[in-house]
Amino acid sequence: MSGSNELSRRDFIKVTTGIVGGLIGVAIGLPTISYLIDPALQEGGKDVWVSIGKFEDMQVGIPYPFSFTRVQVNGWERTSNSFGGYALRKSDDPKDLLILNSRCTHLACTVNWSEEAQGYLCPCHDAKFSIEGEVLDGPPPRPLDVYTDFRLTEDGLIEIFSKAG
Repeated sequence: MSGSNELSRRDFIKVTTGIVGGLIGVAIGLPTISYLIDPALQEGGKDVWVSIGKFEDMQVGIPYPFSFTRVQVNGWERTSNSFGGYALRKSDDPKDLLILNSRCTHLACTVNWSEEAQGYLCPCHDAKFSIEGEVLDGPPPRPLDVYTDFRLTEDGLIEIFSKAG
């Protein structure tokens, strides 16, 4: 028999098999783990400029309705959300716009402009907002939200800044 420092044939095969098996496991495991974790590490959505219509199509003093959809991917989940509102052109100056979100500030139902009532009406709890978005009647705790970041493109389109999430 050899000295105690030498590996037996059986121990050598065990160690070699363990090392080779470990290398195969790492070679297969790392890409698999990366594939599974990657969607969770990606950003859910990005802040973007969204076109809501042509400035020339917006008449002074008449709320101009618009809507858009944002698709977000959060990990493996894909969500589609609709947004909308009204652009109120006050003059010929493209900076003189009031752009309101059409979600009621009470429970987020969608308000609609009523020419007859001269206000935005919420069908859920009979709330009423003025043409400028101020609360006139009902349970909403505050005026309609305003899109404050907007711009006029070279093509004559009005774009609003839509934050992700």
